[in-house]
Amino acid sequence: MGDVLWSHVSITYTSNQLVCGYWSLSHSLDFALTMKPKRRRLVSGGVKMESFTLATPRLCFKKVSSELDTSFNGENMVFGLELEAEHRLTETVENGVEEYRNRIHFLEERNEEMLSKRLLKLSRLDKLRSALELFDSMRFLSLQPNAHACNALLSCLLRNGYLQNAFIVFEFMRIKEIVTGHTYSLMLKAVAEVKGCDSALRMFRGLERDPKHKSFSDVVLYNTAISLCGRINNVYEAERIWRVMKGDGQIGTEITYSLLISIFVRCGRSELALDAYEEMINNDISPREDAMHAMISACTKEERWDFALKIFQSMLKKGMKPNLVACNTLINSLGKTGQVGLVFKVYRVTKSLGHKPDEYTWNALLTALYKANRYSDVLQLFDMIRSEKLCCLNEYLYNTAMVSCQKLGSWEKAVRLLYEMECSGLTVSTSSYNLVISACEKSRKPRVALQVYEHMAHRDCKPDTFTYLSLVRSCIWGSLWDEVKDILKKLEPDVSLYNAAIHGMCLRREYKFAKELYVKMREMGLEPDGKTRAMMLQNLKKHQK
Repeated sequence: MGDVLWSHVSITYTSNQLVCGYWSLSHSLDFALTMKPKRRRLVSGGVKMESFTLATPRLCFKKVSSELDTSFNGENMVFGLELEAEHRLTETVENGVEEYRNRIHFLEERNEEMLSKRLLKLSRLDKLRSALELFDSMRFLSLQPNAHACNALLSCLLRNGYLQNAFIVFEFMRIKEIVTGHTYSLMLKAVAEVKGCDSALRMFRGLERDPKHKSFSDVVLYNTAISLCGRINNVYEAERIWRVMKGDGQIGTEITYSLLISIFVRCGRSELALDAYEEMINNDISPREDAMHAMISACTKEERWDFALKIFQSMLKKGMKPNLVACNTLINSLGKTGQVGLVFKVYRVTKSLGHKPDEYTWNALLTALYKANRYSDVLQLFDMIRSEKLCCLNEYLYNTAMVSCQKLGSWEKAVRLLYEMECSGLTVSTSSYNLVISACEKSRKPRVALQVYEHMAHRDCKPDTFTYLSLVRSCIWGSLWDEVKDILKKLEPDVSLYNAAIHGMCLRREYKFAKELYVKMREMGLEPDGKTRAMMLQNLKKHQK
């Protein structure tokens, strides 16, 4: 082995300015490098060798700041990253950690591929200091690590909060033209953490204007941008990026479509979710479980219960386990269309999957029976739920049962359910009282309806127009004319109430009362509807004869 001669070397590098394309990084360095050889004697196979270890250089950042100041086609976009103290490299000790200093090593290995593999391994193991020392040593010796190794180092730096160093590595990659979509993806995430997702998305739009953007834009970069849209529920930007990605000839992955479907469903754009799902299927990409759950919800909102059922069956065939929310959503969707048979089939599958039906499940089943006009079955199922305590009864379950009572004219059961509801501590709404009054109206029980109305007022529940309409009709059919007049007298003039009262009185052949109300109605400036005028003209002529 030839002799190796070392001499004292001092290098000073100041006012370093790196500018490249659409990114700029300004930092002032006082980089004083002193290499002092320390001789060590090694014995290997009887051969004496001398090697030298370089002393640690002094690396001082007097002013470290990273700015993303650029102009994209005349549009100024400034991202001043105001980095906090914990992200700065200083000469002080923070949190008990030794001050950060890099060392430049003499590298006997000069093969860039081998060194890149070493840098990759160190970065993945989070050996941050060793990785940076190797990176700086390679740069000092004009050796270039490959893009894969640089991306790993960049990820390691960002993961540990060293943003300034990350931007230095990024600028090196830009100068050497080894940036990839993964590189930009990492930087977008960094900007999003520091300045927010809106700033990161503005940066992405700037990258799109780069004439060379197609050379580094890949599906990973687009996925990152779409995920940033999802963080702030920016559905319009997510849709735009999706269209741009397709225009660039990029085919999405299962992650791409899962992100898109999730964003579209969450933001109420179910039609876009359906488009994304169909495109995914056409590209022979198997949807993930979360995407299929979201699609069941989207299909129900678009009244595509058949498509939702198809997705549900596909999940079962693939061995997936639809969650209870998806099962409830499908049951509710099928129930609204009167598909009672399918509803109970899905219910049985839900139980076989190990899910315990909750109040939403039972309400969907009751609604399905109600939509199929099976009112007696609704009450029977409700009684079973209540007696076996299958779930905690809520207002929706009670209302579904009471509306079935109203359809059947079962006023006694409706009243019992109302009082039971009050005793359970549930908040009884105006609509619940209206259902009971309507049941009394259908059963021709005006006195009971008036009692429910008085009880309602006693509990400080404010009646609405539907309450008074049902009450007026009930009193008319019970020939309680004075009560009708009292109700109309107490209320502010309401054209719908007067129309209903006149209709009822004409049907009961009480033309005198009908005429009085009609005259009073016109005096108050209320305009009767066409049916009221026609009935008055027709019946008054007959009455006069």
